[in-house]
Amino acid sequence: MVDESSPEKKVNQVVDEGKGNRGKGNTGSKGSGREQRQDPPGYELPLLLFGGFRTLIDRLHAELARQGHPDVRPAHGFAMQAIGLDGATASEIGRRLGVTKQAAGKTVDRLIALGYAERSADAADARRKLVRLTPHGLDALARSAAVFDELRAEWAGALGAGRLRELEDDLRTVVPPEAFRLDAAGWLGGA
Repeated sequence: MVDESSPEKKVNQVVDEGKGNRGKGNTGSKGSGREQRQDPPGYELPLLLFGGFRTLIDRLHAELARQGHPDVRPAHGFAMQAIGLDGATASEIGRRLGVTKQAAGKTVDRLIALGYAERSADAADARRKLVRLTPHGLDALARSAAVFDELRAEWAGALGAGRLRELEDDLRTVVPPEAFRLDAAGWLGGA
């Protein structure tokens, strides 16, 4: 067993001796031209995927700040996506984000204060208030899309365009279509 104070102790490594050790297990793919190596412990996969996600999101927000959107946070991006181009009610935003109407309302209030969204009457039902993106909010989303394209191009340069396409295809194979949801904040927070 690895000593708890040891620098080799990994995040979330709560495995019995002999499980998840690099010295045992399957080797990497044969004939791939890569050096054969031991399979890493299973907990590294979600950490690597999350690390890749976090790296992209952090770089996106640094660039958005440089381009005139210093107050946008990751939760704001999810909320603006939930609002969409046609607008949505606070209840709809909450459902899309996987949070309560009240939590969605707080996020909407923040987006309004920052100038990214506004409330307006629904033309079809005067009792309903729609949240719509302002030109400032639409600009943030358009810039986000462009920055994501630039970041993808950087990854293609580092990994090779073909290898990146293979990685994306492989992820599409194991990630079901319904996993593309906006409720990450609610899911991570346990809502």
